[in-house]
Amino acid sequence: MESLPNDARADVTILIIDDEKVILDLTSIILKNRGYKVLTALNARDGIRIIGESRPQLVLLDYMMPVMDGLTALKEIKRQFDDTYVVMFTGKGGEEIAVELMKAGASDYILKPFNNQDLAERIENVLKMREIELHNRELRAERERLLCEIEAWNLELEKRVQEKTDALQKAQSEIVQSEKLATLGYLSAGMAHEIRNPLNSIALFGQLIKSGTDDPEQQEYVDKILKEVDRIDGILRKLLDASKRPRYEISEVVVGTVIDKVLEAFSPQITRHDITVVKKFRHLPPAIPADPAEIEQIFTNLFLNAIHEMHDGGILGVDLDFDGQQIIIRVSDTGKGIPAEHQQNIFDPFFTTKGTSGSGLGLSVVLRIVKTYHGKIEVERSDAEGTTFCLRLPVG
Repeated sequence: MESLPNDARADVTILIIDDEKVILDLTSIILKNRGYKVLTALNARDGIRIIGESRPQLVLLDYMMPVMDGLTALKEIKRQFDDTYVVMFTGKGGEEIAVELMKAGASDYILKPFNNQDLAERIENVLKMREIELHNRELRAERERLLCEIEAWNLELEKRVQEKTDALQKAQSEIVQSEKLATLGYLSAGMAHEIRNPLNSIALFGQLIKSGTDDPEQQEYVDKILKEVDRIDGILRKLLDASKRPRYEISEVVVGTVIDKVLEAFSPQITRHDITVVKKFRHLPPAIPADPAEIEQIFTNLFLNAIHEMHDGGILGVDLDFDGQQIIIRVSDTGKGIPAEHQQNIFDPFFTTKGTSGSGLGLSVVLRIVKTYHGKIEVERSDAEGTTFCLRLPVG
């Protein structure tokens, strides 16, 4: 290898640890004459202390010393100061000692007595090897850092892609829901007109029959006919409410007051089914311009569904909050939950899990009203412990 330039040697500190003062003085002169900074210690304990204070690049360490022998000192130096390289002085030759020293972390060993030129060359070789190895270590550390950064970027990219995918799927779902409501509105308007004409005729003829007979049994039959006519007309009204906005009157509506009003209306059913209401009004929102009947209908349908899920008792939770821009309402129950395969369909018109007892229009009406006020509603959680609907209405 090429010799180190003088200016490079001036930046190198070498510590000599040897209990023989003659060796210390001789070695110090040789190394100082070649431009190195030199420190000395007569025993290993002082030497280790000096390493901690001065952090020399290289240590020349005698193998045979009192207090702490060279092998023990070598192991301690490599344990505490990994960047400090060690060259061992030894008066004993032998392959076994050389192998033992190299295994313990020595970079080289020099037999006493040594040749001055050989000592200088061996030291320079170790210093160059140290520079290369430390540079390689830095490169490996940099490589690991870059790999970690790349992994973090990949994870962040995957996260963003997933967020965008979820947002697109959600937007697509909302578009599909809007198209379904628009289609329902077109069909329901025509159906209501076509069905109500014969329905009115049935009701008229039924009333004529009832007024023309005194037979109690026939009058009972007619009453049942008229009751079914009213039921069909009620379904048509729900169908129209789910698809398009009926006549409305805008006023300042306090959502918390509407919630209290609807809960009061349901108090008989709540008591009958042994349901506990847990109401948390965290930050009260300001009044919003809305039709009171529409806002009331939102909570009527949500509370009705929740109560239906808790015939044998449970907890109806109502959480009202305001973040400065949106009114956030969570309505929860402790029912059996909505099956996962049904959750994406619950806002669809005519979809119901209540069998023949439900029309499947309640949540469609809620969705239509929420969209009217540029809000959002979703199933935030649904499992065996119950269901939570989250409703967000913008203010202003």
